[in-house]
Amino acid sequence: MRSTFFSLLATALLVSASGVRSNFRVSDGTVCEGQVTNSEAFIGKDNNVKVQFATCPTDVVTKRSRIELEQRDTVVDVCGNTCTTDCFTPSGGGPNPNDCTVIADALLYDSQNIGADFTVPTGKNNTVVMQYASCLTFFVNQDSAGNELEYCRVDWAALVNYIAPNCQSTQNAHGGLCVATDGNWFVEVAHSSNSTS
Repeated sequence: MRSTFFSLLATALLVSASGVRSNFRVSDGTVCEGQVTNSEAFIGKDNNVKVQFATCPTDVVTKRSRIELEQRDTVVDVCGNTCTTDCFTPSGGGPNPNDCTVIADALLYDSQNIGADFTVPTGKNNTVVMQYASCLTFFVNQDSAGNELEYCRVDWAALVNYIAPNCQSTQNAHGGLCVATDGNWFVEVAHSSNSTS
């Protein structure tokens, strides 16, 4: 069952990126320079976690083949897929892990009350952004074939709960990300100076 909230993803979020984080940055609650928010809502038991669907400007426009466009109707289930965690150095400026726990709890709440999975639409680099106080996390679909990706809310919650406390100043870090083994998606956890609470 898909959340009606995630149906707001009808507007594609296109970001030109040759690799992970090549054009992504986190500053004052945004994931890229020139970010335009297409829609936003609040989720979780207390409706206190902001979810945004935002467009990042494209620097390079590439032509797609007819075969690639025909493949765009494919939904690939990536729940349970492995990813590799990397922390961002140097130390200082990471999110408060307690704020990140609020996001993880909202994901778990929605998993139990709305549906276990959500779908990130077709097209390379579609992004879902979640924010609470100092914590910002986002899931990026960078599937090279342009497939929709179906991901589990509990998996995202687990990554947030792992990255936030394990990529802090004590590890000479300030947030981090987990990149899928095949490179088709990643989840990032970082500091946001915008407060939603």
